[in-house]
Amino acid sequence: MIVVPTSARIIAFTKPVTFQMHVDGLAALVRSVLREDPFSGDWFCFFSIDRSRLKLLVWDRNGFWTLAKRLERGSFQRLDRRRPSVELSREQLVMLLEGFDLETSRLRRNFSRDVHRTARGDDDRSARSSG
Repeated sequence: MIVVPTSARIIAFTKPVTFQMHVDGLAALVRSVLREDPFSGDWFCFFSIDRSRLKLLVWDRNGFWTLAKRLERGSFQRLDRRRPSVELSREQLVMLLEGFDLETSRLRRNFSRDVHRTARGDDDRSARSSG
């Protein structure tokens, strides 16, 4: 569970970014494109080109955090791209992360709630333990 401080704004960058970009590049985008302060304690949200990945950039008193989510199926909702950024409420961020459409409050098509994956080598271990 992600807990966003009540003092923090959540600002979503509406244009896609390359996910090879790390903290310094994301902070530079916040400064140059959004004209915001990356050290403010606000949360900045970025999406990959295909919207299957999301990154959050957060300043925490003495360093940056990046949190990332990669979907196995589906994509995150496309936000209004006419503006460089959109401010989200805490509830909207949770809905977005869970795959809900922010306008209809319904689960997005092709967004799978439960994807069951097995780690590499799990099949080998279970075969050995049963035999």
